[in-house]
Amino acid sequence: MRVAEMNWMQVEARSRADLRAILPIGSTEQHAGLSLCVDSILAERVAVEAAAPLAIPVFPVVNYGFTPSFVDYPGTVTLRLSTLCAILVDVLDGMVRSGFRHITLVNGHGGNSPAHGAILEWLDRNRGCQVKWHNWWNAPKTFAKVQAIDPVASHASWMENFPWTRLPNVAAPSEQKPMLDLQRFQQLDPGAKKAMLGDGNYGGLYQRSDADMLAIWDVAVEETRSVIAEGWA
Repeated sequence: MRVAEMNWMQVEARSRADLRAILPIGSTEQHAGLSLCVDSILAERVAVEAAAPLAIPVFPVVNYGFTPSFVDYPGTVTLRLSTLCAILVDVLDGMVRSGFRHITLVNGHGGNSPAHGAILEWLDRNRGCQVKWHNWWNAPKTFAKVQAIDPVASHASWMENFPWTRLPNVAAPSEQKPMLDLQRFQQLDPGAKKAMLGDGNYGGLYQRSDADMLAIWDVAVEETRSVIAEGWA
């Protein structure tokens, strides 16, 4: 249930019937040959599919995140961490004013994780509210499914290559890329990072079968639905 497909009266009715709502968070950053908006596409889609049978509103995805390592790749846009924190806090304030108190943040970008600290501070100022931070792609059951299919999985590799994150007329390389030396990578400036990383894939195959990807997706949707639906104090 996308808020984009609701009016204010419908949102008001939902918040009176159910305290739960969802905010997807993504990023606009390089993903090798995939869409620059992979993280936003996947966070919003998994949230919408998970929420559908529960009739829980999904607010519009936050399309920009914290991604300073990739700023030398054209199309990448990073927010300052302080800006991301401020945006999330402002959106949470609006969701609470709308009547929601049990909010799940469905995060699709690992770089956004430091902003979780701002959510903890927000909870201190908003007693009676509850917020879950859910990294959908590395939640236990989803990541276990990824590892069972192929343990060599990373940023911009096959594990993010879904039918809805591919671009038309862009063919994926057939070879498996060697894994990145992440420790060395993290100590470099963005220009040196780009020179070391090349096309953007951290390592692994670029694409696997749709059957593999849909099997992962089914687990991710079910696991996300469980997080949204259950465990509220």
